[in-house]
Amino acid sequence: MIARTWRGRATTAKAHDYHRHFTTEVVPNLKSIAGHKGAYLLRRDVGGEVEFLAVTLWDSLETIKAFSGADPQAAHIEPQGRAALSDFDEFARHYEIAVDTTKA
Repeated sequence: MIARTWRGRATTAKAHDYHRHFTTEVVPNLKSIAGHKGAYLLRRDVGGEVEFLAVTLWDSLETIKAFSGADPQAAHIEPQGRAALSDFDEFARHYEIAVDTTKA
């Protein structure tokens, strides 16, 4: 399994907008893609802003392309998400899951 990570920041005033966008737009889209295995949206307060770390789980890099397009390294940020963020990575990182303690 592959974990795809991506980071973005929002002002405190717009953080809820990004959270809502992720839960109402991104998550339903992800759930419709074969090979998608789940997602986390992590958040923390940093220097007066809110940093988000999105972690999505996938069967393989090939299945990620159904979400990201031909270049799986390119970030996929919809206009509504961009409008809520003050800064974001233009790329995503991918990690092979080496240990998974959530499944006993």
